[in-house]
Amino acid sequence: MTNDPNIKWYIIYTRPRAEKKVDEQLHELGIESYCPTRKVIRQWSDRKKKVEMVLFTSYVFVRMSEQDFPKLYDVHGFVRMVFYLGQPAVARDVEIDNIKIFLEQTTDHTVSFVPDQDVRIAEGPLTGKSGKIERIGKHSLRIRIEELGMSLVAEVHKNKVEAV
Repeated sequence: MTNDPNIKWYIIYTRPRAEKKVDEQLHELGIESYCPTRKVIRQWSDRKKKVEMVLFTSYVFVRMSEQDFPKLYDVHGFVRMVFYLGQPAVARDVEIDNIKIFLEQTTDHTVSFVPDQDVRIAEGPLTGKSGKIERIGKHSLRIRIEELGMSLVAEVHKNKVEAV
């Protein structure tokens, strides 16, 4: 890393699912970039596989000076710079370092559920609603949500639920 004050970590927006390819092309052009990824286990109907998933969908960090921005237009999958308050968004070195440290220290973890466990829906149209697990399926949970004097039963994917 250099101490040049004009060289900063900027945030770029990429086409969907092009983050790793953009990162690779940036490295080929000699531009320092960082695309944080994490390894997760994905379940297919016939197997489980550990895959590398992008941490920030459609975003990649690039370390460069503003006069080098035109080089980004040579990268297939680059959409635009991310702006904040009318200026290109900058991530401080300490923030990039903290992301790296977090990813190094975080290991795979699995969450198991049991019937009658209290859970909160973390994603989707019922975000924030709490309820009790009625049934546990292979990929989803049946949750009973008691609200406004009525019961609602919802099938929710396991990865969209958190324990309370």
